[in-house]
Amino acid sequence: MAEASWYVAHTYSGYENKVKANIEKTIENRHLEDQILEVRVPLQDVVELKNGVRKTVQKKLFPGYVLINMIMNDDTWYVVRNTRGVTGFVGPGSKPVPLTDLEMFNLGVRSSSVTVDFKEGDTVTVVGGVWKDTLGVIQSVNMGKQSVTINVELFGRETPVEISFAEIRKV
Repeated sequence: MAEASWYVAHTYSGYENKVKANIEKTIENRHLEDQILEVRVPLQDVVELKNGVRKTVQKKLFPGYVLINMIMNDDTWYVVRNTRGVTGFVGPGSKPVPLTDLEMFNLGVRSSSVTVDFKEGDTVTVVGGVWKDTLGVIQSVNMGKQSVTINVELFGRETPVEISFAEIRKV
């Protein structure tokens, strides 16, 4: 059986939640739970200041788009493509392109089964981000956030920094 991947469906702006609900209803009606695994409308917390009052609200990260974790085949393509409010998949022509694991990781969606070859006390080098080419000793490992805390030297003192698994390699 093919492996599920994340795809991006383009929708009419403002219809994201309606499209999500419609796809979930169709999954239930057609018994496609094993082929279309998850439908998401990515949200972010934004602090707004109105009339002098700070308020945290959730805004759509990508207005007009819905993320779908599914096994791409003719049935799933047809179901999503013919959902009211969906204008198509993101990709060249009519061919949907799945998102990479790194792209999904950057969106905050992480695969649940991650194995790492490092532990507290190991020396690692940072291979990406602001701290690239920095050496550090792992102080703690956070499997939930898929990150480690390392100590780096900053202005002559040891400073703890949180780095994602994707940005480090064991020395």
